[in-house]
Amino acid sequence: MRVIKPLLVILLASAAAQASAIPAAEFVPQWAKSAVWYQIFPERFRNGDPGNDPTVADIAGADPMEPPKQWRVHPWGSDWYQLQDYEKANAEPELWKHMQRRRYGGDLQGIIDKLDYLQDLGITAIYLNPVFEAPSSHKYDGANYHHIDPNFGPDPQGDRALMAKENPGDPKTWVWTKADELALKLIAEAHKRGIRIIFDGVFNHMGFNSFALQDVRRNKIKSPYLNWFTIKNFDDPVSGITFDYEGWWGNKSLPELREDAKGIVPGPKAYIYAATERWMNPKGKGVQHGIDGWRLDVAYMVAHPFWKDWRRHVKAINPEAYLTAEIVNTPEVVKPYLQGDEFDGEMHYNFAFTAAEFLFNEGKYRITAREFDRKLAELRSMYPPGVAYVNQNLFGSHDTNRIGSYIVNRWLGNFRDWGKWFQMSQPINNPEFNVRKPNASELQLQKLFVVLQMTYVGAPMVYYGDEVGMWGGNDPDDRKPMIWPDIVYDKERVLPRQNLRSESEADTVVQNLELHAFYRKLIGIRNAHPALRIGSYRTLLADNSDEVFAYERQAGGEVLWVILNNSTSERRVRLPRSDFDEFRDLLNDRIYAGQRPEVEFTVPAKQAAVLRATRLR
Repeated sequence: MRVIKPLLVILLASAAAQASAIPAAEFVPQWAKSAVWYQIFPERFRNGDPGNDPTVADIAGADPMEPPKQWRVHPWGSDWYQLQDYEKANAEPELWKHMQRRRYGGDLQGIIDKLDYLQDLGITAIYLNPVFEAPSSHKYDGANYHHIDPNFGPDPQGDRALMAKENPGDPKTWVWTKADELALKLIAEAHKRGIRIIFDGVFNHMGFNSFALQDVRRNKIKSPYLNWFTIKNFDDPVSGITFDYEGWWGNKSLPELREDAKGIVPGPKAYIYAATERWMNPKGKGVQHGIDGWRLDVAYMVAHPFWKDWRRHVKAINPEAYLTAEIVNTPEVVKPYLQGDEFDGEMHYNFAFTAAEFLFNEGKYRITAREFDRKLAELRSMYPPGVAYVNQNLFGSHDTNRIGSYIVNRWLGNFRDWGKWFQMSQPINNPEFNVRKPNASELQLQKLFVVLQMTYVGAPMVYYGDEVGMWGGNDPDDRKPMIWPDIVYDKERVLPRQNLRSESEADTVVQNLELHAFYRKLIGIRNAHPALRIGSYRTLLADNSDEVFAYERQAGGEVLWVILNNSTSERRVRLPRSDFDEFRDLLNDRIYAGQRPEVEFTVPAKQAAVLRATRLR
């Protein structure tokens, strides 16, 4: 065990590298700094109403496009890779087809039923993956943007009959279905609990079932929606030519909305604007009844002028709305989107990449404590004032492997190599990716990340189920049904290639209550201490040899020190005492007396301390 000398303390020299507690000229909504986000994939979170479960007709138009011979709602607690009898009857060798067709019945009632669970966890904001009408499980293939999917509400058949009477291109004819009303109830119930909600805006493309594309398919050049898409061919029985159009990355289930130099063209732009207002100020009753902002899918694929115009539209409706973008790229590419005229923040994948390189990675993909400090400083300083505080600091999402499975497979490569890792982390395509449950030492690494996530600059975002130890590779394995204590789950024994693990190697699927308690404690610490939400940041220590990183958060006279011991040995860490008399470790319930001229803390291997400094006199 080494003693880390004060001479190794590394202070950030430049004020530009230090985030300010209350910077001037901020454009971000202040509430977003204190948000603790929870991302929900609705179809896989909770089946609150089995009466609205989808039928085989409801999934038509989603990938895979060919209809199945047999189909039914998938058992919530079944072994993830095990093919059910109805799937075997389809006799398709491609596992991805079976996975894409699965529906488990998650709905809005299920989310409402679990709001108390989220409130108890300490969650203050929810990001919902798409909830608008769409045939897929992910619903990025929207049939429209102005109706909640009928299978998320209490009366799918009645909703569809009601929707058939409107002109979807004319907002004056739009109706409010029972699913729409349930969404408003979800918003109201969340707001009662102090929880905000943002919807996923998928404005780059729609789905094959979209009302606009289907009208073009039927009416061809006479369709009022003809210019919404880039049409290549219409059906021609004589020549045998079939209807064709530009799809997102060539995917025909995701027809792209047409753009010009100003971004999305006027027709779909006006429709998006109307749908935006519908959900932000429903029925004109006031923004307090609407969603609190948007997450924008593949924002980098829509031209800047559209986002600038749309932001003005959004902020005119609700100046406090929060806008966050999906832009998985280098900081230099992300930066133009976050200058105050487009988005407030981003899904902060660069934070995840940097954290993985210090806390998890091995060999050539691992960075030192000083490199970690430098990279974090660059990310903080690259944004205008306030942005770093509202960025969604995440690790897992619906587009990545879960944090536990990344740790299990960290020897394979580097998360930052997004395109390469995206493919590498799909067990269906990569037999080297280990699908087993994380062990105790691997979960300890996850806890170390959670300490960083909940105490660092930025708004932490938890992907549903990470707090109870869910694991899984990239899409579709990151979209397993949520683990609940009232559901009995089969052991995970079947592997992606349908071979079996031994009974002793099979993974038991239950909530990890100890991990849940750890998340709850860290979230509670963050929520209880303004310094961790809005406070200034200062690096105290970045020690390469002992792999210890420490920093200070300060606001309104409150000072907290966070120490991360990323080594495999216990460390005694010495830091300058300043004028504090006592340090209480909020995480481990220990008290350290102040010492002059320095104070010493003991931190076990792969663990952390969160110290609140106090003056007794």
